[in-house]
Amino acid sequence: MVRPSWLNLRCNRGNSMEDVIALIVYLGLPVIFLIGGYAIGKTVENRHFRDLERREEIYKRIVRMTTKRIPSNWHANDPILVQGQAVIGSDYFKTFASQIRNLFGGRVRSLETLMERARREAMLRMLEEAREHGANAVINIREETSTIGRGYGRQGLASAEIFVYGTALKVS
Repeated sequence: MVRPSWLNLRCNRGNSMEDVIALIVYLGLPVIFLIGGYAIGKTVENRHFRDLERREEIYKRIVRMTTKRIPSNWHANDPILVQGQAVIGSDYFKTFASQIRNLFGGRVRSLETLMERARREAMLRMLEEAREHGANAVINIREETSTIGRGYGRQGLASAEIFVYGTALKVS
């Protein structure tokens, strides 16, 4: 059986410096990459949340409803189907954390923000299309969510796809 060199630590043979370097390379670098992945992923995620808040402020006046029928006191014109879609990919740290969590079971909280970001982004894209058509209300809003999963093979990262659609109206 061939053992990795970092398992063959020999303190009294004169190569202790090589053993320390091997230990740093085999154990230290993965930890550094995980910490770096966490920091970069968190920065990108926080930047996206700030952008979502800014854009939601722009579209807050568009009325959104999940009901199929408009209220009886509304006078609506020009119905049109509007849609928004978003695919948000995970970072390496969240993927690693979700794999560890899957070993023990339970909620994978690291991917909940991924779904929230995708849902909000898709909704904003739908509202943007409604605004382009001059609508001030969207009714019968529906949402389709794909499974969060790995890509093809072992190389893929977790991702979330959300498709939102509804009927945009000009209400007076």
